[in-house]
Amino acid sequence: MSFDAARLASVISPLRRALAAAARQRDQLPHLPDSHVDVIHALPRGTVRSPGDLSVLLGLNRTTISNLLTAMEIGGLVARQHRADDRRHVEVVASAEALTLADRFDAVSTAIVSDAADELSPGEREALGAALPALEHLLELLVEQRAHAMEPAEPQQA
Repeated sequence: MSFDAARLASVISPLRRALAAAARQRDQLPHLPDSHVDVIHALPRGTVRSPGDLSVLLGLNRTTISNLLTAMEIGGLVARQHRADDRRHVEVVASAEALTLADRFDAVSTAIVSDAADELSPGEREALGAALPALEHLLELLVEQRAHAMEPAEPQQA
């Protein structure tokens, strides 16, 4: 079977949406926009990041990150605090509530995928397992490409 990039791309977003909807339904999780979930996952327990770091990590411009963090702060999902050593810099940390929601979502999502995979044939489950390293590597490559595209262009020499 040959690789079909369009087919893979057309499956990824609906798969993510279906999983998120099933998780919300199964565990009565509140609806959080994907962008909020992405920020929470970028701030695991014990992690503090600057808004600029989040911007690069998530591939979003700084204005979008600022607006996102404002909405999340109002919702009690993150806190922004000044750095102790330099009050001009701000750091972002996920709230305990956000981390609990992320843990619940991850646990429920894992159970949902496991339950659905039980309905696949043994060959299909094996194919999914075999595809995981390639999918993880593809993710790394896409993140690297995005980060490279966001780097400032080097000045041209005359």
